[in-house]
Amino acid sequence: MTKSNLILAALGSLFRLTPLCLFTTLTVKPRSTVNVQSVIHVAVQVTGLLKTVFTAIAVAMLATALAYGSEAAQSLGQINPEVQTSTRLKDQPQNQSPASNQKLGDSPTVQFHAWGGSAQVNGYIQWVGQQVSNQYNITLNHVKLADTSDAVSRVLAEKAAGNNNQGSVNLIWINGENFAAMKRHDLLLKDWADSIPNFALTNPARNPAMITDFGIATEGQEAPWGKASMVFYYNNHFVEKPPLNVHELLTFAKQYPGRFTYPLPNDYLGISFLKYAAIALNEEHQYLLYQPVTDTALAKVTPALFKYLDTLHPLMYKQGDYMVRQASQLQRLMGASELLLAFSFTAAEIPSAVNRFDLPKNIRTYAMQDGSLANVHFIGITYNTENVAAAKQVVNFLLSPQAQAKKQQLTVWGDDSVLDFSLLSANDKALFKSTSHHASALNKENTVPLFAEPHSSWTDAIRRAWFARYGERF
Repeated sequence: MTKSNLILAALGSLFRLTPLCLFTTLTVKPRSTVNVQSVIHVAVQVTGLLKTVFTAIAVAMLATALAYGSEAAQSLGQINPEVQTSTRLKDQPQNQSPASNQKLGDSPTVQFHAWGGSAQVNGYIQWVGQQVSNQYNITLNHVKLADTSDAVSRVLAEKAAGNNNQGSVNLIWINGENFAAMKRHDLLLKDWADSIPNFALTNPARNPAMITDFGIATEGQEAPWGKASMVFYYNNHFVEKPPLNVHELLTFAKQYPGRFTYPLPNDYLGISFLKYAAIALNEEHQYLLYQPVTDTALAKVTPALFKYLDTLHPLMYKQGDYMVRQASQLQRLMGASELLLAFSFTAAEIPSAVNRFDLPKNIRTYAMQDGSLANVHFIGITYNTENVAAAKQVVNFLLSPQAQAKKQQLTVWGDDSVLDFSLLSANDKALFKSTSHHASALNKENTVPLFAEPHSSWTDAIRRAWFARYGERF
């Protein structure tokens, strides 16, 4: 029996004996002989006994807490001895050690907070959970989010409440403004990414996008997980020639009124459309979008954007008086043929939706020729994660050639790998070879320019400006 269990047993005995002691103390003279002096005498006895009991309880509780703390530290130290002797992170306790490929001893649970709006993404994370359970004895729980900011707010609330070592969010799928907010408030574990063995396969020295998130240096606080870019898709049963740039999109809306829309900018896909349009419509001022936003810069960028949107909105679905609130609603409207053109940041979800009969077989996917908004998405570990070693082990698996190749399969997710193929063995490269092509899938042989994401400060600035101009209706 452990020290804490012995103390808890003693504490239980103390609670059981207390009523008996009180009963014995209160068994005084018969009622006929009771006087004031005897009552006072009994009260003094009871008061003294209660002081003794409560003092004993307090001491026992303190000892229990210390015993639990001691045993927790010992058990953490026994989880993976080899990990403890490997290179340790700067300014981190010993229990926050780098990942290894060995099983962890106690079957820890890792809470992975990630967007849950895609069947492909959810299915892939479920597969990851099976793999890390079988290989490392880790239980991975996917907490499905409608909005990543919900998880950010939860970690911020935990920090405000002083919960610095038992956070409910362990891993979080983030980038852009959510990463900027977490970094600004010190909500992420620091200097850990370099300690992940498979992080080296991203070759960050040659690929700075692996250590830069919307213009902000990651500084080891998150690890890249995948790459994505904006694609459009249309129904070729009704549309012979889709628009190939932002100006042709306006022409399309005039030709097919009510058959295109975009989500509100509260949604990640809605704000992504606004950023794409802002970049494409501001060739002269594009450089401003890659610097921290200022009032002057915003005043130069938004006129072209708002002039364009003023013309586009009356031509959109329901004359722009109603706008969808989530990206998933675009696909449902396309499936019902209410829309003839839509867009996504997950190219592979489109052929997958066709296979599930959520979209018609005449759907085709392409990228705008004037530029495709592209970014890298990341995995962060929260600063108050209890099982840091287990969280790192999961991230290391996510960056393995096996997991990256699985994720890139069109039938699974279709998310592009962040690994540098020049660093992979022949066997690992073979994992990425595609054996088939879907008629509705993006043809990746047709290359288009890529627009990097603007500096993260622009996201809120463009959103606020949009709502200030159009938001009264919503």
